[in-house]
Amino acid sequence: MSPHRRVGLIELACCALFALGLAIGAPDVRAVESADAAASQSMQQFLARESPTPSYRALRRLEAENRGRTAWLEAWTTFTPGEAFEYLIVSEGGSPSIRSRVLRAVLEGEKEAIDRGETTRSALAASNYRFESDGLDPAGLVRVALVPRRNEGVLVAGAMFLKPADGELVRLEGRLARNPSFWVKQVDIIRSYARIEGAVLPIALESRAQLRLLGPATFRMTYEYAEIDGAPVGSRQ
Repeated sequence: MSPHRRVGLIELACCALFALGLAIGAPDVRAVESADAAASQSMQQFLARESPTPSYRALRRLEAENRGRTAWLEAWTTFTPGEAFEYLIVSEGGSPSIRSRVLRAVLEGEKEAIDRGETTRSALAASNYRFESDGLDPAGLVRVALVPRRNEGVLVAGAMFLKPADGELVRLEGRLARNPSFWVKQVDIIRSYARIEGAVLPIALESRAQLRLLGPATFRMTYEYAEIDGAPVGSRQ
């Protein structure tokens, strides 16, 4: 494998890992910067809400592609707030180098970031972003522009989309505020959320980047939750 290709694969893992860091923080309602009344109210509801991530157990599927080479991996993941993130790979296939340098690296990188307590640097919080209400999108969701307060690769310049009735987060999309390295540029991400057993959790992440000399690379990860706060999903009445 050429040095350029090796670096490109490593940086693809970094792109995916940076996108993983997006969590819902506990923003300050004073970050609201007005606009349309309905959209502004929905944004204030989101900003006023504290949404700590619950403990969970989920089956994740990770996939990546670069220049016709593909790989996939499935792993059980468990997260306990204030304690640890663990993963167990149960099946995998495709390019060995992509599996090792991208897919496994994403899971290990997430574990290390959580162990070091670094997730607050990328949270959707007033300490990291200015929030600017931008009306409704064609689907009727409230669009809130995200303006990073720092030029860092863990932050996203883009927008989040909220339900107008209660300010619940549905989707986040945009481009990393800073390229991870010389080898990677134009890192675009889309992260989708859903309410599961009372908690708003990520259900899918898609990332696309341009790797110098290696062309476009893509990454996708989906979540299938089995337990939330120790209870099987679907067991609560």
